[in-house]
Amino acid sequence: MTKPKIGFIGLGFMGVGMAANLVAKGYPLMVRGNRNRAPIDRLLALGAVEASSPRAMAEACDIIHLCLPDSPAVEAVLRGPDGIMASGKAGLIVIDATTADPNSTVALAAEMGALGMVLVDAPLGRTPAEAEAGTLDAMVGCDDAVLAQIHPVISTWAGNINHMGPVGSAHRMKLVMNFIGMGYAALYSEALVMAVKSGLSPQDVQRVIGSSRLTNGMFDSFMKYAVGRDVNAHKFTIQNAAKDTRYIAGMAMAAGMANPMGAAIRNAFAQAEAAGKGGDYVPSLSDHVAALNGLDLAAAVKKG
Repeated sequence: MTKPKIGFIGLGFMGVGMAANLVAKGYPLMVRGNRNRAPIDRLLALGAVEASSPRAMAEACDIIHLCLPDSPAVEAVLRGPDGIMASGKAGLIVIDATTADPNSTVALAAEMGALGMVLVDAPLGRTPAEAEAGTLDAMVGCDDAVLAQIHPVISTWAGNINHMGPVGSAHRMKLVMNFIGMGYAALYSEALVMAVKSGLSPQDVQRVIGSSRLTNGMFDSFMKYAVGRDVNAHKFTIQNAAKDTRYIAGMAMAAGMANPMGAAIRNAFAQAEAAGKGGDYVPSLSDHVAALNGLDLAAAVKKG
């Protein structure tokens, strides 16, 4: 059976690995990137072709992936004058792997549905390493019939696929996941600084918590930077984390709930972003919190 032609827009840390797996599994691929040519050139060398615009990609493809920074970027690609919806291509499926605002997702899905197109939210769990390995977590929002159609495609880059329900539900689940993950990052940052300011070493925290029931994957990757000083241990920027915590706040407000922990986490990342640290990766929040408290965490690690 002929495989559907796949498009991919957004070739960042996660997208490039996902797209490479699609090519490796035999799917014809069309790509569109941004200013960085390196991932585009890598995929072209593997056999992909480059689209001149989102509209041109929609006209040529059966399924398009989006893996973009935020909802405004998704809206621009879909609604723009040369965007995907401008193609008017009935039957097109768009899989949005962006960590996005669920309210925007639901609105976009309705607009696309009126044109005979389908929007699926399929945000990601894990890291660029798993994107390269094809073992990401995927949360998927769509109906059962669409899931059956796209499951083989998603399986090329995801090892764990959870169907959450209708469109929008997967983006809500992803925000719950990132609420927990960014909460860990904020908590670990303060815990490290508290430990060092109280006479313990960063290595003490890593050793004791890392061998206890409190350890987890987020703790491991966070400490690989905070203590091991591996800058690439968790390649997710503070700017993206700050965006996600804003979306989380919006979801909590829409649910009409008290969200004091969310407010504290959002403020931690908003403060770091406002201080010019947005391009740094999330575990470096520990350095920012340390500096606010008159501490050089790297020096404390070196001292041991």
